[in-house]
Amino acid sequence: MSEMRTPESLIQTLGEQLTPVRRLPPPWRRTLGWLLAVAVMAAVLLWHFGASHMVQRWIASPDIAIAGLGAVVTAICAAWAAFTLGVPGRSWRWGLLPLPGLVVWVVASGLGCLHDWLGPSAHIARINEASDCLVFIISFSVPLSALLIWLLRRACPLRPVLTAIMIGLASAAASAALLEICHAFAVAATDLLTHAMAVAIVVMLNALMGGRLLQPALK
Repeated sequence: MSEMRTPESLIQTLGEQLTPVRRLPPPWRRTLGWLLAVAVMAAVLLWHFGASHMVQRWIASPDIAIAGLGAVVTAICAAWAAFTLGVPGRSWRWGLLPLPGLVVWVVASGLGCLHDWLGPSAHIARINEASDCLVFIISFSVPLSALLIWLLRRACPLRPVLTAIMIGLASAAASAALLEICHAFAVAATDLLTHAMAVAIVVMLNALMGGRLLQPALK
C-alpha cells in the first residue's frame, strides 16, 4: 500500500512541474505590431496605384478625407480594445473605445452621398463597381482578422464574442481605409451601402467564428 502524500509534498511536486509562461506585451505594443501589417499592405497599394489620385479626391472632397481618417481611428481603437479585452480583469467598456471614430467615419461617409446631387460631374459607382469594393474589404479583412485572432489566442479574453466583434471592426475599418488608396469614384448611396454591408459581414463572421476560436484560451 502506497504511503499517503501530504498536501505540502503534493504542492511541491506540482510546483516543480510548472513551466514559466512568457508575459504578453502590453496591448498598445501588440496593436502597433498589427498596424505594422496594415502599413505593409498600404505601402504595397501605394506602390502600385500611387497617391496622387487619392490626394486629389481628398482635396476636392474633404469629407472623404475625414471619413478615411475616421476609418483609421476606428481600426486603431478597435484593435487596441480587442487586445485590452484579452487581459483578464479589464472592463467591457473598452468595447466603447472605437465609437467616436466610428461615428466620424459613418457621418462623413454619409455626407459623401451628397456628391450625387452636388457634383453631377463626378463619377458615381455603378453596381458592379460597388460590388468590387465589397470584395476588396472582405478580402483584406480575412488576413487582418486571422492575424488578430492568432495574436489573441495566447491571451485570455473573458468576453470572446465582444473581443471578436472588435477584431472584425478593426479589420473592416482598416480594409476600408486601404480602399481609399485605389478608390476611383465618388461616394454614392450604392457605394456607401456596399461598404456598410461589407463591414457588417466581416463583424458578423468574426463574432460567429472568432468568438469560438478565442474560447479555447479560457480552458
